[in-house]
Amino acid sequence: MSAEAPWPAAGLEERLRALGEERYHHRHPFNLRMHEGLLSPQELRRWILNRFHYQRHIPVKDALILARLGTRELRRSWIRRIHDHDGAPDGDGRDGGIERWLRLGEAAGLDRARLLSGEDVLPGVRLAVDGYVNFCGSRPPLESVASSLTELFAPDLMATRIAAWERHYPWVEPEGLRYFRVRVGQGRRDSEEALGLVHRWARTRADQERVLAAFAFKCDLLWSLLDAVEHARETSDVR
Repeated sequence: MSAEAPWPAAGLEERLRALGEERYHHRHPFNLRMHEGLLSPQELRRWILNRFHYQRHIPVKDALILARLGTRELRRSWIRRIHDHDGAPDGDGRDGGIERWLRLGEAAGLDRARLLSGEDVLPGVRLAVDGYVNFCGSRPPLESVASSLTELFAPDLMATRIAAWERHYPWVEPEGLRYFRVRVGQGRRDSEEALGLVHRWARTRADQERVLAAFAFKCDLLWSLLDAVEHARETSDVR
């Protein structure tokens, strides 16, 4: 790690955004084909099923991050992310992202029991998700929070996805797109919060380089998840 002077906050953010433009999965061939309307119903369902394995572990990784935060103020703020996915504590869970993703699966013709069983999740997807959960449970808060900064790019990806699905996949019931619609606003809020924490905690150039490394790790993980789905398209039988 470098002993040089830290970059100014704007310099770190510029490097994060440049790295994301190069390595975030918005450039993955599978996502490009999705947004161009080139996926078959079988391919789209395979992605929904496997991506759900990632979605259902988001509150798990956030709980691991929360457990390592040192103040109740930080924990009060971060716990909102768990509620966003698991559902609000005073609700029935039907307002959470996991429930919305199950509805997406149903809107695309997948049975929710099949999604919840996890039986058809690809080994490469399991490996990627396990790697992310383990990273967030073992790395210091600076790095685990920095890994969430892929949210900087998620709102634009969600907006692109909504438009593409409305145009190219009208057979998916419109209610199914609600997950993407909600995440546009949540992603902007979450990325701003995480970026503020990273700027506060990364005091040295070495800290900043750890931020970039954690962010790159997350980009590569998302890319590898799509690799697994893309390479399975000739053999998997999700219908």
